[in-house]
Amino acid sequence: MSGIASVLRELWGLFVEDASLTIAIILCLVLASLVFPRVQVPAPWRGALLFVLLALALIENVRRSERS
Repeated sequence: MSGIASVLRELWGLFVEDASLTIAIILCLVLASLVFPRVQVPAPWRGALLFVLLALALIENVRRSERS
């Protein structure tokens, strides 16, 4: 059983190396899918705004990792 758990942890680590970045990306996607339509962000701007949010999450994560 511990072998299966080890394999699953390794598989998880391949896709989710940094949990805080993963959470930030998920929050950005939730924000884009739930909040943007309710705030009536024009459709052409939604993709650009999502890109900016994801870029800011990545920059923040890189800066935090740089300090460690």
